[in-house]
Amino acid sequence: MPTTLSESRLPGLDLIHRGKVRDVYALSAQELLIVATDRLSAFDVVLPDPIPGKGEMLCQISNFWFAQTAHLVPNHLTGKDIATVLPPGTDLATYARRSVITRRLRPVPVEAIARGYLIGSGWKDYQASGTLCGITLPAGLRQAEQLPQPIFTPSTKAAVGDHDENISFDTLVARIGADLAEQVRDATLRIYRWAAAYAAQRGILIADTKFEFGTDEDGKLYIMDEMLTPDSSRFWPADEYRVGISPPSYDKQFVRDYLETLDWNKTAPGPHVPPPVIAATAAKYAEALKRLADITLD
Repeated sequence: MPTTLSESRLPGLDLIHRGKVRDVYALSAQELLIVATDRLSAFDVVLPDPIPGKGEMLCQISNFWFAQTAHLVPNHLTGKDIATVLPPGTDLATYARRSVITRRLRPVPVEAIARGYLIGSGWKDYQASGTLCGITLPAGLRQAEQLPQPIFTPSTKAAVGDHDENISFDTLVARIGADLAEQVRDATLRIYRWAAAYAAQRGILIADTKFEFGTDEDGKLYIMDEMLTPDSSRFWPADEYRVGISPPSYDKQFVRDYLETLDWNKTAPGPHVPPPVIAATAAKYAEALKRLADITLD
């Protein structure tokens, strides 16, 4: 059975960050241990109810994509066995499929978002202004319509409990410099195009996705954190895709749709999620893992 872990506890290891989903421990000046928990965030708020097995599924699908795209952009994985760094007495089964040892990089302070379809906050921005992150889009586009070509729409990387904000490419350049901004944009679109083509062969449309990047001491760019997961992407079944509606999805949009029915102001604390919504969400994550990576977790 999948393990359930809302919060990691690893005595003796230096916890340096507890994010919306991942707990990060320092192993050395060069390496980190990253644990994907079963916490679920929506609208940038961590909800009180975990999704059993979610962290395992996120870690496994990320590892799959990291391996598949290593020829496009280097990633943060070291390939080292986590059993060698866990504190004595730790239940290996709890951590084995949800943890990785990675390079310790300097994070680039941006959510690097690729959009191939007009949905979510992008659709709202387009309705209001006809633009998205400073990019003028053709008139007359409809909800969930495929864009003429994928676009890069960066956003701020908010702290837990705060909200990300879309920014223009020029704003990104002002924050991190032109050379690094161009590297991040090029890497984001290169990976998205490759992954979208791969997923389409398996009957899934990747509407959008967000990446995180970091640099090493020499300034080399790596992709890090997670990659093309149901938490960071919108996956649509191609056979159910229709323009003009928000398509069904293999991601946490199912939870977002439920939360939109509540009288909740999208600030912490988040509301409880009913067991049927939790179970359905776990099933959607599992189906995405199976269809994209051919991985089934018992």
